[in-house]
Amino acid sequence: MLDIHLPLMLFVLALFLTLLVLLNNMLFQPLVKFMDDRDNSIAKDLEAAKGLSGNSDELNAKADENISNAKTEAAAIRQKAIDDEKTLAASKVETKQGELNKEYENFVEKLTSEKENLKNALLSQMPLFKESLKAKFSKL
Repeated sequence: MLDIHLPLMLFVLALFLTLLVLLNNMLFQPLVKFMDDRDNSIAKDLEAAKGLSGNSDELNAKADENISNAKTEAAAIRQKAIDDEKTLAASKVETKQGELNKEYENFVEKLTSEKENLKNALLSQMPLFKESLKAKFSKL
């Protein structure tokens, strides 16, 4: 029936152990080493990414601070320019109002002098008007 051959069994055992050693050296150990290296590389990359994200958060905060400072500075500059222009416009308006007031006063003086001249001219011509009125009434 079934014969057990001890030399054949020992040969198969030796062949199996040799195959295990060869596979361990050629396949399993390099595969495990590759997987460990990969895990270490992923861990290092994650650590670097965390460092970069922390650094980017700090840089974003600095950028936001710079932007807010620039906006504040721009608003101050804009307000200063507006105030300067307002004062310049107010001084121009004052100057123009002074000129217009002087012109108005000159106009009023000229008008009163012309009024007086006209009144004097009319008064000097009053006898002529009276005579012409009398002549017209006499014709009626």
